[in-house]
Amino acid sequence: MLHEPTNVIETDNAAPKKAKLGVILFIVYTLIYAGFVMIGLTKPELMGMELMAGQNIAIIYGFGLIVLAIVMGFIYNYFCTKMENKMNKK
Repeated sequence: MLHEPTNVIETDNAAPKKAKLGVILFIVYTLIYAGFVMIGLTKPELMGMELMAGQNIAIIYGFGLIVLAIVMGFIYNYFCTKMENKMNKK
């Protein structure tokens, strides 16, 4: 028993802008992550310094990277949805 697709797949007019936004967010995250790696490579003793609440820089920076990735995902979703709604109207 066959049935038709529930959604008709059409051209996404917002695709180029969404791709550009994705690349920009990727570059920003990569630069911030590269900072983490560079500190670890050049000044590993700095990673062991306590920063706040008894936690060292490595822990805080690492968790910050995780939170940043999640926040950037929400930002990407928000702006992509906004672009799709604006550019894919019929």
